[in-house]
Amino acid sequence: MDEKSSCLRTKLGLSKLESKQSAESASAQSKVTKTFADLLLREETVAALLAHGFITPFAIQEMVLPIALGDGDVIGQAKTGTGKTLAFGIPLIERVIAPLDPEWKTFENADLPQALVVVPTRELCLQVARDIEELTAGRGIRVLAVYGGRAFEPQIEQLQAGVEIVVGTPGRLLDLYRQGQLKLNKVARLVLDEADEMLDLGFLPDVEKIFTSTPNRQQTMLFSATMPGDIIALARRFMSQPIHIRTQDNDDESAVVSRVEQHVLRAHAMDKIEMLARILQAEGRGPTMVFCRTKRTCQKPADDLLERGFKAAAIHGDLGQSARERALSDFKAGKSDVLVATDVAARGIDIDGITHVINFQCPEDDKTYVHRIGRTARAVAHGIAVTFVDWDDMPRWNLINQSLKLGLEEPVETYSSSEHLYSALKIPAGSNGRMKKARPATATTTVSKAPLRANSHHAPKLSAPSRPKEARPKTERTRTRNKKFKSAAN
Repeated sequence: MDEKSSCLRTKLGLSKLESKQSAESASAQSKVTKTFADLLLREETVAALLAHGFITPFAIQEMVLPIALGDGDVIGQAKTGTGKTLAFGIPLIERVIAPLDPEWKTFENADLPQALVVVPTRELCLQVARDIEELTAGRGIRVLAVYGGRAFEPQIEQLQAGVEIVVGTPGRLLDLYRQGQLKLNKVARLVLDEADEMLDLGFLPDVEKIFTSTPNRQQTMLFSATMPGDIIALARRFMSQPIHIRTQDNDDESAVVSRVEQHVLRAHAMDKIEMLARILQAEGRGPTMVFCRTKRTCQKPADDLLERGFKAAAIHGDLGQSARERALSDFKAGKSDVLVATDVAARGIDIDGITHVINFQCPEDDKTYVHRIGRTARAVAHGIAVTFVDWDDMPRWNLINQSLKLGLEEPVETYSSSEHLYSALKIPAGSNGRMKKARPATATTTVSKAPLRANSHHAPKLSAPSRPKEARPKTERTRTRNKKFKSAAN
C-alpha cells in the first residue's frame, strides 16, 4: 500500500499495525490468486464466469475479492474501465441466499432485498444489473433495476414478488422506500458505485438517508475513481474499518489511462462538424463516443452526422428514458457506431471495443477529461482520444493540461483540410465530410401552370394533346315574355 492509502486508513480509524497486516494479507492473497477458480467460489458462480469469458481477474478484482469475500468493508479506487463491477458483484452473489439454495427453506428474510447497489445514473443502473444477473444462473437469484423515467407499477410488482439484489439510483430508491414498497431494514450488504460522481450530482443527502435506512448492514463497499474529502468523511461516518485498495500507480495521480493515444486540436466552432466527419472515416475506426457539454449541443452533431450518412445516435437528458435505452442498446448491438452523449448520461457506461473518444467540446475540468477518455482503452485495450479546443477554451484546457501533466500546452491550429489531421489520425486521402453523396436534383415535367394544392396526395397527370374543336351549328333563339307585370302606377 502506498503512503496515501496508509494516511487514509489512519483517518478512517485504523491503526498502523492493522493497516500493515491488512496490506500484507491482501498482497499475499493477490499473489496466490491466478484465476477465479482459485478464490473458492461456488461452482455455479465459476461456471457463469467461464461461460462469459471471465477466467483471470483484473487487478482491482484480484485485490478486492479476498477481502470482500471475508465480509470486510472495502474502499476500491481504480481507473475507469478496470472491472469494478465484478469486484463487488461476485461477493454479493456469493453471500446472497437464493431460492434454489438449501438454506432458503429456513431463511427468515425470504423475498426481501438482501443486497443494495446504489449508482448515479439510469444507464449505469441497467448495466450493473445486467452484469450481475449474468452471473446468477443456476441459483434463481432475482435482480431488479430501480430507476426513474419509468412507471412505478412494474417495479413495485417485482418488489412484491420478491428480489434478492436491488440496483438503483438514489431518487427512485428513496421514493419507493417512502412509499413502503422497498424494505431496506434487512439489507445486509450495501455498495456505492461511482461515489464521486454521485456526490457531484448532489446526491449526498440521499446517500446519507440510504445509509441510515439500512441499520442491519454487515458489509459496505464503496468504489470511486477519485477520493475527494466528502467521500472520506462519508466512509469515516458509515463504514467500519474499511480497507483502502488503490490500483493506480503512484506517478498516475490523475488516473489518466496511459494506453490512450491523445490528440488535442485547436478547432474553429464552424469547422468542428467537418473535422468530426473526417475523423470518423479514419482507418481502424470502430465504435466511437462523441462528448458534448450541454444537451442542445449534443443533439445537433448527432442530427448532422445522420444527414451526412453516418450511423449516429444521441443520448442526453432531454430524451425520454425509452429513447435513451434504445439509443444505448442500438450502439451496443452495432446498429449505430457513433454515440453522441453528455457527460452525465454517459457516466459509467461500459462498452467494450470503443476505439475512439472525441471531445467535441472541451471538458470542464481534468476530472471530466479523465472520465471521458476512459470510455476507450478499457480492459487492457488501445484507444484514441481527440479533443477539440476552441479559442475560448484555451484557459480551461491549460488548467487541464497542467493538472494532468499531459505536455500538450499549445494545441495545433487545425482545420478539416489540414494535412496533419489526415496523417496523425490515419484518415484516407480524399475523404470528405459525407459518407454518402447528396441526391442529385431530378428533372421534372411541367404539367400545368396552376399551382398544386398542399394537401394533394396524387401525382399530377400529364395532359393529353389538345384536339381542334368541331364547329357547332348555331340556332337562333327568340325571347318570349310569358308573365305580365303590372305597371308602376297601379
